[in-house]
Parts: sequence; structure tokens; C-alpha cells
Amino acid sequence: MAVNDSAARAHGLPEPAGPGPASAMSEVPSFQQIYERYFDFAWASARRLGVGDAAMDDVVQEVFIVIHAKIHTLQKPESLRSWIYGIVRRTVSDHHRARRTREASGVGLAAHHELEHLLPKTPLDLTEQGEDVRLLYAVLSELDLPKREVFILAELEEMTVPEVAEALEIPLNTAYSRLRAARQAFETALGRRTLREREGERWKS
Repeated sequence: MAVNDSAARAHGLPEPAGPGPASAMSEVPSFQQIYERYFDFAWASARRLGVGDAAMDDVVQEVFIVIHAKIHTLQKPESLRSWIYGIVRRTVSDHHRARRTREASGVGLAAHHELEHLLPKTPLDLTEQGEDVRLLYAVLSELDLPKREVFILAELEEMTVPEVAEALEIPLNTAYSRLRAARQAFETALGRRTLREREGERWKS
């Protein structure tokens, strides 16, 4: 999949504005650079926010179409990753809203659960994903969405807490307190799941 100027024009979106004063825009990467550097980040973020395989290409393409149209509005190049995550988050939210509308009208009645497509479904999946990855996503699935988002951005994507606050559009103090709560919830869920698995192994032996 590729998103370029022609794709943006085909969707009726405006051309990115020309560069402003050199002092303001000199550090902003080109659209192509953003696409190459942040495609994996956008894809993984959409995945973690519950986008299934069937819709992934369309959602990620829409993300980069929006980036193409809005890149000239970026005020702080140093916050590029947070800015991109905000676009991913809103695009995914629109996708889920549209999906719920279709399901309510009888189109696409399959039940959906956030992160379910990330969990192993067959013995082959278990082998390919590995036990650690399976455990990670199983524990993450037990966190509510606000805690899960903060935890993933801070612990997996290694964003700073100010970056997390900007990406999620929440106050900085809220981001700090939510991360503390998320870490506690993760440790609790991990301990609970590990104990259950140990008990299961004990019954098998």
C-alpha cells in the first residue's frame, strides 16, 4: 500500500500548503519521510486500538491521507509522533463508529472485541507469536482502554509522559496519574494471570 499526492487528490483533500518561513518549517520532514519513518508506528497503533486485519489497509491509508492534508498545520516538529498518534486515534475512532453503525443496521454482525485479533487463535498462532507476546496482549486486554493506551504509549512506544499527554489530549497530571494506575493494574493482572496458569499446570501434573 502506498499513499502519495495522487491518492490524496483522489480523496478530494487539499494539497499540503507550501513551506512557510524557513525558521518555522525547516525541521518538518517531508510527507514521504514521515510515511517511511512512521508507517510501522501508525500500523501498530491502529492494531492496538482494535482495528482488524480486514480493515487495516484502509484505516492506515486514511491516516496518511489526513497527515498529507494537515502536515502544514504541524506547529511543533519535535512532537511529530504524538501528533501522528492523535490522527491515528481519531481515524480509528471514526472507523469503530462506522462499524457499529453498520452492525446496528444488520451489516457485519460479527461480534468484535478490542485486541481479540491480537490473541492467538490456533496452535500455529501460539507457536508463531510466542508465549511472551501472548501473555503481554492477554494482560493488556484486561486493562480498560484509557489505562491501556497510556501504558502502551509509555512502556511499549517509550513516549515521555508529556508526549503521551499531548497524544491523548489530556492534562499532564492526568497522564501521570493514569500511567501510575495503569502500571499497578498491569502488575495486578499479570500476577493474577500467572497464578492462574501455575494453578492450571499444577492440576495437569
